[in-house]
Amino acid sequence: MHILVDLQAYFGGAGSIAKSGENTFKYRIESLELIVNLVIPHFDKYPLVTQKLADYLFFKTVAEMMISKEHLTDKGIKKIVAIKSSINKGLSEDLSIAFPNLKPVPRPLIENKTIPNEQWIAGFTSGEGCFKVVIAKTTRNQIKFRVLLAFQITQHIRDENLLTSFITYFGCGIIEKDSRDSNLYYSVYKFSDNYEKIIPFFKKHNILGVKSQDFTDWCKIAELIKVKDHLTLEGLNIIRDIKSGMNKGRN
Repeated sequence: MHILVDLQAYFGGAGSIAKSGENTFKYRIESLELIVNLVIPHFDKYPLVTQKLADYLFFKTVAEMMISKEHLTDKGIKKIVAIKSSINKGLSEDLSIAFPNLKPVPRPLIENKTIPNEQWIAGFTSGEGCFKVVIAKTTRNQIKFRVLLAFQITQHIRDENLLTSFITYFGCGIIEKDSRDSNLYYSVYKFSDNYEKIIPFFKKHNILGVKSQDFTDWCKIAELIKVKDHLTLEGLNIIRDIKSGMNKGRN
């Protein structure tokens, strides 16, 4: 939640923060005036890199239509619903029923997007990245368990080119497809890559929010693996204890 408080402060205290679900908070700005005067100028100056830029351009178009009162006309509201059908997850069931013959507005294709700079990666990872620890059974050592570090960044399949650019940037990793949905993962599993490339990068370019604590714990486990403590029962139990408080296990 602290990162949302900082974000709200960045926008001069505008908007509100409210709980959304058991462990989730949302920061929202709903005032059209604030959106036009604060939000849109920010994202015009600092453009989004992913295909979410297309959603933003639609969002900006609707805001401009509302400023000119077009949303108060039948033609205007139909255009807005047609735009909404192409944003994020599309229309709700109720809107689909209310506007059955509406054709979605084609999404603009965002091409040739690459990593802007190091701080962008840190910020992007703060929102879309994950520092994972996998403990699995094995027959290859005496304690019968192995420990695997994984660094992952998740995006929709439409941003495959952006994810692929992380392979070039870090000089490691692979792209994986989630069979359950339309997500792709940039994943780094090799210990030497995580220890020698990923960890030094994020120690120099800090993660923001609670995920910074996950990174700190991930680094502690990396040091235990480096000295082979993960191959002892005592070391494995320490790793299990640290892992239990990471990510969704963190209070």
